[in-house]
Amino acid sequence: MQLIKDYLKKLAPISEEETDFFFSMMGKKVFKKGSLILTAGKVENHIYFIESGIVRFWIDKDEKEISSAFVFEGSFFSSYPSFLTRKASIWNIQAITPTVLWSISYSNLQQIYKQISVGEKIGRLVAEHLAIMLFYRETSLLRETPEERYLMLFSEHPRFLQSIPLKYLASYIGVTPQALSRIRKRIS
Repeated sequence: MQLIKDYLKKLAPISEEETDFFFSMMGKKVFKKGSLILTAGKVENHIYFIESGIVRFWIDKDEKEISSAFVFEGSFFSSYPSFLTRKASIWNIQAITPTVLWSISYSNLQQIYKQISVGEKIGRLVAEHLAIMLFYRETSLLRETPEERYLMLFSEHPRFLQSIPLKYLASYIGVTPQALSRIRKRIS
């Protein structure tokens, strides 16, 4: 819970009473390694905060899993377009390590917006963060080589990379596992 408190305080001044109300709207969920948090075709009903673990977003394409994002502890995530529009998600979301999440349902988020003076500001800032992350990912795919994408991920999250299977890392940077092995060998 302290991780979330620290995150919220970075976003906006929030009183202890407001923090307590915010937490009363959240539920704790624990997922085993490999468990699906959301399956494509279902509506996303939650925004999550990762207390511990790593989450992967992926889609099926030509009978292959294409990893599009990894989310690490201390971050919010959601299949946000589905969450907002109340339409089916195109993403599968999976815990790739044992993962502890705190979730806020769509209806509880609406209550937070109504009851907490900084609720809408926090919601806006989290949404902006999610949009920025998508923009950076798209830019990375357009401008960077697979090796540059790997090095960026490594520089930002070195302690977590050992926990991500090679096949997921390879699909994330847009290469085969064999090509990723060659990249890793070349840069080591």
